[in-house]
Amino acid sequence: MMQNSILVKHLGLTDYQSTWQAMQRFTAERSANTPDELWLTEHSSVYTLGLNRKNVRLASDADIPVVLTDRGGKITYHGPGQLIIYALLDLNRHQLNVRKLVTLLENAVMQLLAAHGVKSTAKADAPGVYVGAEKIASLGLRIKNNYCYHGLSLNINMDLRPFAAIDPCGYVGLKVTQTHDLAIDINVKKAGEQLAAILLEQLANGQQHE
Repeated sequence: MMQNSILVKHLGLTDYQSTWQAMQRFTAERSANTPDELWLTEHSSVYTLGLNRKNVRLASDADIPVVLTDRGGKITYHGPGQLIIYALLDLNRHQLNVRKLVTLLENAVMQLLAAHGVKSTAKADAPGVYVGAEKIASLGLRIKNNYCYHGLSLNINMDLRPFAAIDPCGYVGLKVTQTHDLAIDINVKKAGEQLAAILLEQLANGQQHE
């Protein structure tokens, strides 16, 4: 699907490492004329450790692999039932910097939740989206030559227990939640369609406001 020169790809359940490497290749090979893309996916169970690795508590569960990745942030968990949207964007094209992009991604998640009657917030010192004190969406980005990759994860209907083995995003005792536990009747596919539509609209509006 092409809208506002952004291609939306529905990848289904994917392996984290191979998807990450595909993002790296896409970003390395793109040019000023390459259309932006949003990749919607779920990952098989994996812990990912970002570039901020100081004082990170690693999980002791040997059954879940840990991948050292090149996004910002610390450690998080991905698994089936969690929506991932990777934003492969030309920041210059959208007149965005990292802070504006983080805000755009957070606002899109908050708009989606609000449409289902759930109030959520963002925190300036701890990127992501929270319902009360519990985190429901995480962000991690990488910028190279003003091209962005990585993106956001939104917990939909997954096994949250692996989060308890780590300090999510480096915060000791941080609790996580998901749309299923908030009585939002939505699956990963539908959430991805709705969130991608919000992101496309926000990116288009941002360009119109320049």
